[in-house]
Amino acid sequence: MSKVMVLVGTRKGCFVLESDGDRRDWEVKGPFCEGWPIYHVIYDHDTNAIYAAAASEWHGATVWKSADLGETWTQSSEGLGYGDDGMKMSKVSSLAAAHGRLLAGAEQAGIFESQDAGATWKLLTSLEHPAAKDWNDPEKQPPGHLGVSAITPHPGDGPEHFWAIVQGYSLFETSDDGETWTPRNEGLRADWPREYDDIGFCVHKVVIAPTDLNRMYQQNHCGMHRSDDGGQSWTEITEGLPSDFGFAAAVHPHDKDTFYVVPVDPGHARTMHDGKASVWRTRDAGSSWQRLHEGLPQQDAYLGVLRHGMTNDRLDSPGLYFGTTTGQVFGSVDEGETWNELAGYLPAIASVEVAVVE
Repeated sequence: MSKVMVLVGTRKGCFVLESDGDRRDWEVKGPFCEGWPIYHVIYDHDTNAIYAAAASEWHGATVWKSADLGETWTQSSEGLGYGDDGMKMSKVSSLAAAHGRLLAGAEQAGIFESQDAGATWKLLTSLEHPAAKDWNDPEKQPPGHLGVSAITPHPGDGPEHFWAIVQGYSLFETSDDGETWTPRNEGLRADWPREYDDIGFCVHKVVIAPTDLNRMYQQNHCGMHRSDDGGQSWTEITEGLPSDFGFAAAVHPHDKDTFYVVPVDPGHARTMHDGKASVWRTRDAGSSWQRLHEGLPQQDAYLGVLRHGMTNDRLDSPGLYFGTTTGQVFGSVDEGETWNELAGYLPAIASVEVAVVE
């Protein structure tokens, strides 16, 4: 029987929620990774291992690994660093596993590679662009750290083809394993001055429809968008939503026209609107939207969801999951129509991913 694992990265360690294929009853395990701040947790189907991106202001950046589905954990930071080139490694922000290797997105902006299951790392690319001098200069960048906040391998091509988001600057695509990069922001909107025509767009989350690899969606600082040509151009699909701001996004695994987002207040609060927890769904690729809230708190629920905070499994009736910055994990097994709280009172949640293990 299948085991479903929801992997939760929090401010104080990693948690694993386990259930069977029915996804009705859940067991919460953790915290793991000795209470480190965890920014992204993923499952690698090639090695059946769990990896967690971590960083501590005292101990630096590292990647934790469990080769036995969470029972035991080890860590390695060997090679995670820029050496003497002037750049500083503040944390590992994102992970991706594909084609027999691991990729780690870092702050300052670079991508590291491991080909030995996380034991050692080396710098793959630092995303060359004339603006790199700005996003790696703390005196020029906007408030907060900037780095590679997400890496998205192409599901149908080899390891050389993937996308990366440089936080606050651009979605980039490479087809030569990071040797060269092309900004993919045509059709996006930016409500601020930009020095360069091709970048300066604050992309938060990008997902690819498994049934049509040319269909992509993104949640942006300035709207939700759809691409029908593999990210070469984007069409805004915000109309009908309560705001044009949010972080998390998920696409239905069996229907390319069904897409989920969590709009939030675009101000400093960045919480769900009116204190009513909601996920919004389109079934027609963004022409119309429905608010999904049954089973979610509808009073004084000022919840936030970060960019890695929502995901779905790929079972025949897919489950949808999201975690909040106040420590709740919610799940739906009927495509968002109804929701249940799977875990509560966890530390602030940075990421939620799911794996189905046979």
